[in-house]
Parts: sequence; structure tokens; C-alpha cells
Amino acid sequence: MAAPRRCWNKCGGSGCKISIATKSDLVLRDLDLIKAFPNARVSWSINTLDEDFRREMDEAVSIERRLAAMKAFHDAGVRTTCFLSPIFPGITDVPAIIRRAKAQCNLVWLENLNLRGSYKAAILEYIKKKRPDLLPLYQAIYQRNDRTYWATLDEEIREFTGLEGLTYVRDDDSMHRPFEAPPIVVNFFFHEEIKKSAKKEAAKNA
Repeated sequence: MAAPRRCWNKCGGSGCKISIATKSDLVLRDLDLIKAFPNARVSWSINTLDEDFRREMDEAVSIERRLAAMKAFHDAGVRTTCFLSPIFPGITDVPAIIRRAKAQCNLVWLENLNLRGSYKAAILEYIKKKRPDLLPLYQAIYQRNDRTYWATLDEEIREFTGLEGLTYVRDDDSMHRPFEAPPIVVNFFFHEEIKKSAKKEAAKNA
């Protein structure tokens, strides 16, 4: 028996809540056990529908396989999340991904692309070579800390979700909604800063 199945078997009946984040469809092997947990949730990272771009960014399974796994879990009554992360400015088509996934997920999380350390240099070099038309935008965002793009995108998504009949909120991944309700779209832009701020506030008040 594989290690994850041993874990699910040991935890079965304990009443514990589980949340799984993945880029794979291997989790399908454990669907029968995972669906037995109350309020289990499984999320898949999807930041493009373009398989060529996906292959350049990660070595995980195809987007279609991720979406198929998401549908299988959702059809089985397990809450699912489409995690649009990281959103690449000018590349990630947020509305297209939401439209593609909304019938098979309960939540849509949005997270901006954060660039740090060597990863920042690597991505900027990739943009310079593959998408030179976007280089000025990336330099503005990641070298001059200009957040205009994210503010504009936030407004565009708010308008889009309104037209789609979807609820759009910030930093709220509540699961207290009927399973069959349309997904909530949650904006987690710059969430890492919010978490740091919260930790500082907690330490101050300790």
C-alpha cells in the first residue's frame, strides 16, 4: 500500500479535515479514501491553458489532466479549488481559466507572480527572450515596484465575475457555502505581505 493510502486509512474516522494542493492527477488513486473525510478539499495549480507555456514553466502533468482530476473529485462530492497561481502579467488569461474550471470547482484562488532571488532573474531573462513585448511591463512591476497592473487586473476581474454571476472577495477562503453553489473567486494578491503584517501585529499584541 502506498504511503498516502496508509495515511488516509490511519486518519479515517478521526474527523480531521484535510486540504491537498497539487499539480498532479495521482491523487485520483486515493479518491475513494479522501471523499470519506468531512470537508476535504483538493486544489490544483493552473495558471495557463497553453500547454507550451506550461511545459516551459513546470514538469507536472498537463492542464487537461489536472482539470480532469478536478472534475472527478468534484463529481464525487469533494470540494475542489482551482488555484490560479502564479498569475504571469500579460500571459495568464484569468477569465479563460475561470470559465474553463468554474463548473467543477467550489473556489477559485488568485495569486500574483512573486519574484525573489535567482528566480526573479530567471523569469526576467525568460520574458526578455520569449516575450520581449512584455519586458517593459515586467521591469515596471518587478524592478520599480509599480502595482498599477495588479490594481487594473483586480478591477477587470471584479467586472468579469460580476458578469459571470460569481462572487468576488479578498482573502476569504470560506467553505460555508452549499456544494452546488457557483465558485467564489478569491483575490490573494500580495497575500504574503498580509501574512507578514498579521504576524507582526500578533507579536506586538502578545
